[in-house]
Amino acid sequence: MLRAPPRTTTAQLPEAFARLHSRFLTFIRVECGLSRNTLEAYGRDLTDLLADLADAGVEDLREAAPRLLAAHMAGLKTRRGLAGSSVIRHLATVKVFFRWALAQELVAADPTSILDRPMRWRNLPDVLSPKQIASLLSAPRPEEDPQAPPLWLRDRALLELLYASGLRASEVAGLSQRDVHETLGVVRVTGKGNKQRLVPMGKPAQQSLSAYLTGCRPRLARPDQRDLGRVLLSRTGRPLERVAVWQIVKKHARAAGLHDVHPHTLRHSFATHLLIGGADLRVVQELLGHADITTTQIYTHVDRSRLKAVHTKHHPRP
Repeated sequence: MLRAPPRTTTAQLPEAFARLHSRFLTFIRVECGLSRNTLEAYGRDLTDLLADLADAGVEDLREAAPRLLAAHMAGLKTRRGLAGSSVIRHLATVKVFFRWALAQELVAADPTSILDRPMRWRNLPDVLSPKQIASLLSAPRPEEDPQAPPLWLRDRALLELLYASGLRASEVAGLSQRDVHETLGVVRVTGKGNKQRLVPMGKPAQQSLSAYLTGCRPRLARPDQRDLGRVLLSRTGRPLERVAVWQIVKKHARAAGLHDVHPHTLRHSFATHLLIGGADLRVVQELLGHADITTTQIYTHVDRSRLKAVHTKHHPRP
């Protein structure tokens, strides 16, 4: 198994490169409005690039020849063992960085123009059946200790929201109380790039969320307002982190006898089940918050049983 070398930190970069790193991240944060997770990914990618350039003896960005960039990209798979999707994202970081550097007149020409975008096989997403979803959603049960906060109400509300509204882990963790419109039965979601959308919850999710907000959240909240107004709180009254969302999903998936289930599995299931039910692809795109419909189209390849039934019914020679 390929072991990735230890990551270089920003503090280990040459001073000139560290300043470039800081300036670029400020630019994409202020001008591009990217999400925190995307900013962190860009920062890691740029640190790797600048570290490789420094190791190759580059002291000025103008010395970053195309062959050095090509060697850096090739090393992402051979030395770091990155997946194809990570290499594609890394290339996007490199290209955006050098376009910015060209605009800032830090380079005379864009050395990334010769770099080709690698092909990527698209893996079909894992999807749970409606029966498996029902088992997962019913997995949270009351705690044995009656004095403990009923965290099972929080966990059930979390699972219901992930499936009913197709939210990402970061989106459900970031929900604030003002984002929940119980009368309308919708939540306002802030997705990638700080883009907002309204997504219906459905009655089961509404009921679970209402039970949590009345029966559990008041017992978790603290007078010091450490909750920041977020909907989902930890045992200590702080906003639930994205990592904790993953842990909660995995915990209850194991209890339901399911394996390799994560928050995105519920998002995949949400989209697939909508399409199986006859939802329009454009509507699913809006609900998921996809900027490009080609991202949503992968779900049209998942439900093979439906494709077979349509073929049998409508093809002249079934």
